Amino acid sequence: MAAMNVIRHHNDLIVIPRLQTLRIFLLSCLWGTLTVAKQFLLSVIRSTKFDCNYIDNPPLCLVDNNLGHHSYVKIKGKGIKLHYIEAGPKDKSTVLLLHGFPDCWISWFNQIPELAKHFRVIALDLKGFGDSDKPSSRSAYKLEILLDELTIFLSSLGISRCAIIGHDIGALLGFYLAHTNADLVSKFVAISCIHPNIYWTERPKSSTFNQTWIQLSQLPFLPELDALKNDLALIDKCYKHLKDMKGGEDYIQAYKYTFSRKEDWTGPLNYFRNLPFYRLDEQNLRELDVRCLLITGKSDESILLESLVRSTEYIRTYFLKVIDDAGHYPHQEKPEMVNTALLEFLLDPPLIRSKKNPATSSGLFGKVRESVASSLKYGSTVLTGIQNDPNVAVASLVSKGLSYRSKSS
Repeated sequence: MAAMNVIRHHNDLIVIPRLQTLRIFLLSCLWGTLTVAKQFLLSVIRSTKFDCNYIDNPPLCLVDNNLGHHSYVKIKGKGIKLHYIEAGPKDKSTVLLLHGFPDCWISWFNQIPELAKHFRVIALDLKGFGDSDKPSSRSAYKLEILLDELTIFLSSLGISRCAIIGHDIGALLGFYLAHTNADLVSKFVAISCIHPNIYWTERPKSSTFNQTWIQLSQLPFLPELDALKNDLALIDKCYKHLKDMKGGEDYIQAYKYTFSRKEDWTGPLNYFRNLPFYRLDEQNLRELDVRCLLITGKSDESILLESLVRSTEYIRTYFLKVIDDAGHYPHQEKPEMVNTALLEFLLDPPLIRSKKNPATSSGLFGKVRESVASSLKYGSTVLTGIQNDPNVAVASLVSKGLSYRSKSS
């Protein structure tokens, strides 16, 4: 990235060059025009509904105290009130849960009870989501503001250091916090998320929220309208894995309640109207010196395995878990496997190999070969013939959903 064309913010944060910014906005106008034309034709031909049935009362799972106690914190000096769920003993170390998009604190309904047996658990509604305040201004969601508010939020709860578990954009914020506020983060878990410096440039075309969608989201009003169409069909698509799950329909209704109004989408979309323009400065960036666990579903269409492994170049000490038969929401689709990985990572300080011990080979296949060879901590099967055929290593890793750990070389 050309240093002369970037704007610096908040320590190591920089804004992408103006030409890249202009390109995104020009493409957003193009896709916006095409989308307006498409939606007009659909409204005429198929009678497509660009609204949804508003749910008057929240489903019980959103308001009861079975998972934890509902509380609010006013962020001093910011005028923002954040909603969160708290569970577990307050004298234990803290785990902060940061959800993704489109989501809210309920995302962690499978993790909160298990983590609360060992930790003080805080499941936050990010600003703009759920019951937290929803400022409509795009500028309220600048990355440096979001990071400042998260640190103030933790400080207001008397938390000076915690483990962070994030999913999707929640993990993206976790990456930024770990890089810019390393003293605040004891351990970090990223679920279905790659490093911020490659997150916006390596999105598969098959993903629902691909590059075209990100460009379209820069426009006002239209993305909110699109999200509401056909009675929140987007929610049905994102959470189709819940349909066959016991009690899953209640959670789908919880999501539809949470996102049933235009203003329920403006705040979340404002993340995509800001975050794609930020990076961590490669020229001054040090390796992340926080122990990290990266979890991805084998069938996640929004994550490339190569991109996930490339993310480890930014991390000094990492562990990687691929979950078989899971997509973008492995913590909901395969909760037992994810919970086991989380507890093993958070509770048991693992043995870490020194970075001075060089890898036997370089590149993606070298990393996978080295990583699989050191995967015994999680009880994974070491692949036979891996030394002779690294392609088999990658194929087997994905098909078996092996856990592995390594240090970047």
